[in-house]
Amino acid sequence: MPIVCKNCEGKAILKRPKTGDALCKECFYLKFETEVHETITRNELFTKGDTVAIGASGGKDSTVLAYVLKTLNERYNYGIHLLLLSVDEGITGYRDDSLETVKRNQIQYDMPLKIVSYEELYGWSMDAIVKQIGLKNNCTFCGVFRRQAFDRGAMLLKVDKIVTGHNADDIAETVIMNILRGDIARLRRCTAIVTGSEGALPRCKPLKYTYEKEIVMYAYFKKLDYFSTECIYSPNAYRGHARTYLKDLEKIRPSTIIDIIHSGESLSVKKDVKMPVQGTCSRCGYISSQHLCKACVLLEGLNKGLPRLGIGKTDKVQRQAKSSCGGSGCGDGGCSGKSKESLDF
Repeated sequence: MPIVCKNCEGKAILKRPKTGDALCKECFYLKFETEVHETITRNELFTKGDTVAIGASGGKDSTVLAYVLKTLNERYNYGIHLLLLSVDEGITGYRDDSLETVKRNQIQYDMPLKIVSYEELYGWSMDAIVKQIGLKNNCTFCGVFRRQAFDRGAMLLKVDKIVTGHNADDIAETVIMNILRGDIARLRRCTAIVTGSEGALPRCKPLKYTYEKEIVMYAYFKKLDYFSTECIYSPNAYRGHARTYLKDLEKIRPSTIIDIIHSGESLSVKKDVKMPVQGTCSRCGYISSQHLCKACVLLEGLNKGLPRLGIGKTDKVQRQAKSSCGGSGCGDGGCSGKSKESLDF
């Protein structure tokens, strides 16, 4: 006997990982999209007239986010202007291929696209960085540079907000990682649906409560065009261990992902924990809680031939980096070999 859809009593073709409900394709689409819409409206993520940059990597999360936001913007008349913003880290055989997917999405979704690169912003590609530092700690460089590159690209485009495809699995993994590392400062804000409102451009996560498995199912049934290869430089990333642990827990208890997120949201953090005070980097002007932002410190090490400079103890690194610039021709503008004008958008 065929299983019937819980909503319309038609033929069900899938079982939602999030709720266990049997649904037909059309009812699944509607549930998926409505839940994202409710997340957006409940948290007041957008204001009519906003220009919103979608952080587009070509992967399933950002592709589904772009498609759903376009759909919801038209269905519910959000009145926002959407565009795609991509970062080219300079990873041959990975990012160059995924950016071809983003360029196809640009046409498919009729959205403007802006691509910024590590090479143009910092004078280094990830291929060159990995050649110098190796595979250990390379994700530190990429994470710092990528976040700043998105902000700089968004400033060039004069957008009001950035949205990213971080899903429920990503956020639950981050909670686990911060607990295991004892990182109280990040633990306090890692479940926030909006970050950066204290000085940088606000970043929103409309897919915060959306399971990765359901994103894959949505992309598959909708036949969306996305790139599915993992980064070639992150086989040993710390996040991978948290992901494996989370998947093992999910097999036993499907609600684990959302439970961890809710635990992170309600977690009480000691009042006497010293939180970093936001300021600006004295070299490039980017938001930073230190005299120099992490990107400038990392670039200092790369340009001096000491790539591990930015991986050590914070105080020691800041003292070393402040002592001299070391970047050829960098003048007042940081350590990328570019002028301040080329970095301060």
